[in-house]
Amino acid sequence: MKIKENLFNQRIISIDALRGITIFVMIFVNELASIQNVPQWMKHMPADADAMTFVDLVFPAFLFIVGMSVPFAFNARLLKGDSTKTIWTHTLKRALALIIIGVFMVNAEYGYDAAKMIIAPAFWGLLAYLMPIPIWNKYPKDFPLWLKNVLQYGAILVLIALYFLYIQDNGERGMTPKWWGILGLIGWAYLFTVVYYWLVSGNLWAMIGFLVFCVAMNSLNLTENSFVQNTSWLSFIAGHLTHAAIAAAGIIISLLFFDRKMENKINWPVIAFIVLFFAVGFALRPLFGISKIQGTPSWTMISAGICTIIFYFLYWLMEVKKQTKWSDFFMPAAANPLLIYILPGVIYYFCKAFNIHIIPGYFREGIPGIIWSLVFSTIMLFVMKILNKYKIQMQL
Repeated sequence: MKIKENLFNQRIISIDALRGITIFVMIFVNELASIQNVPQWMKHMPADADAMTFVDLVFPAFLFIVGMSVPFAFNARLLKGDSTKTIWTHTLKRALALIIIGVFMVNAEYGYDAAKMIIAPAFWGLLAYLMPIPIWNKYPKDFPLWLKNVLQYGAILVLIALYFLYIQDNGERGMTPKWWGILGLIGWAYLFTVVYYWLVSGNLWAMIGFLVFCVAMNSLNLTENSFVQNTSWLSFIAGHLTHAAIAAAGIIISLLFFDRKMENKINWPVIAFIVLFFAVGFALRPLFGISKIQGTPSWTMISAGICTIIFYFLYWLMEVKKQTKWSDFFMPAAANPLLIYILPGVIYYFCKAFNIHIIPGYFREGIPGIIWSLVFSTIMLFVMKILNKYKIQMQL
């Protein structure tokens, strides 16, 4: 794979801003999910609703950002002189880490027999959320090597122990993937997309072909009695290509913005893809409906279209008009997205394990609950600002 000479080498602040905003909204809606009596438009739509809310856009927005960052990540590693082996190893380790963390998170939520487990499920969940932090923390260069090894390998041993301490509700020992979790789904989508991106050397037209293939496989997987749906391994791959389609869309938009010289003030190819994303999404809607839970192609393509519009606005505002100061509020999340995603879970299981109630019941429903969710999300950003300052950062 060759270095993309036209690709910007500096960080694109509009991508960071979109990442930070997405993480902030993700924390908000995750906290809001436990609040009673909130409007339907502030929750996930039911699987059969043929509709979506802004909540259903958060996950695809993160996938879209993952895709947008891929060309820059590969270019940076090539410029640094990393070998093919180093890049492949890094890619596989990152995907595997996301999948592992996702599986532990899902198993902490449900599927266990509390009566048969040696440790309380809440304490098991606390350790499951907490242990990835020392394993994948980005330690400073002057951090003692012996202490780093103790923290990393000790946490790995704890996760291994947690696997064997887990008793499923059917009596069997050990965890099962279930639905992989959000991070696990991101890990699979990242793996399929990045491997293909590497194989085609980041070629734009090849990535467009991959997007078409993902949408086709997704559609066939949701078509009753299709050969994809009836073949277990094909269905497994097609299920993850559902999310890979959004990551691929992010790569395409990133290449259209940054891997060529802008000759016009208006990026017409990007405008064309916005129209195309919506056209495909609404064309497939009568066949599959719009459903985040079912992962329909209409949901993926409409989400890609909305994400592209949002990014185009941020690009215009921040890269063209140079209005960037407002984004400082969201940047702590952009700089440390994995840790800020995990941290609310650590807090939740800590409170559950030790029976601590942070807020009164009054703030668990309605408008007070919505306000609390916003306050909690804001607090998390300030916590991340402190953790970033003291170099507590997760990096896969």
